[in-house]
Amino acid sequence: MAELERVRVWAEALIRLHLDESWSFGFDRAVKRAGLTDFRAKRISVSRHLAARWDDDDVHQTLLHEVAHAMVGPGAGHGPVWRRAARELGYVGGRTHQGEIAAERAGWLGECPGGHEHVRFRAPRGRYACKACSRSARRVVEIRWRRRQAA
Repeated sequence: MAELERVRVWAEALIRLHLDESWSFGFDRAVKRAGLTDFRAKRISVSRHLAARWDDDDVHQTLLHEVAHAMVGPGAGHGPVWRRAARELGYVGGRTHQGEIAAERAGWLGECPGGHEHVRFRAPRGRYACKACSRSARRVVEIRWRRRQAA
């Protein structure tokens, strides 16, 4: 698990090295996405929930990902210009993280007949299929949702 104050030091150092002084860093309350580059506010943020549970290297890679976005500008997306800048910074990941999310904060819990557990942060709309069960059964296996009880 990364220590949040250490993450702040890394972020501010990366900003000083690669961006101008108008850029800042902060933590946000995201539960699924790891980081965000806000071009309008010139601010890079990292999920407080995910940074607290991921190891140092994963959080550092998230910072490199976001700094690369800030370096190349809003129009680059995850295209070749961004990929080149990210690689030059030492980023080795993809477009999205594969790490754990803050599932305990999800408001909706689902279970399929096969026993697979699912989470949603917003109320489910319509029907949802369990991919694992539907693939093996070659038919749609529906997830049943319930609202998480407040602790």
